[in-house]
Amino acid sequence: MSRSYKDKKVITIGVISELTGLSERQIRYYEERKLIFPERSNGGTRKYSFDDVERLMEIANKMEEGMQTFEIRKQEKQKMKKEQLRDEMIRGQLNAAFKMRK
Repeated sequence: MSRSYKDKKVITIGVISELTGLSERQIRYYEERKLIFPERSNGGTRKYSFDDVERLMEIANKMEEGMQTFEIRKQEKQKMKKEQLRDEMIRGQLNAAFKMRK
């Protein structure tokens, strides 16, 4: 199954900088703080997705509001846990519905 265009890591850090208004240094800092996870090309170039652009904008807005990077990371972990639980519940409901049809 192919991934959405938003998931594909094809955008360079320079383009990301232009799209977000963040400096390349800021983007690298967010990577160092484990807030963003670019892929690397064979040559070592960072590659980002459109989802990463949205994530970087969220991070920048939260930083502007005074949040610390550890708070953002904690918030993101909580969000991921909720999404995983939701996905598990949906899978369980679908499995139950399919079993009832048999």
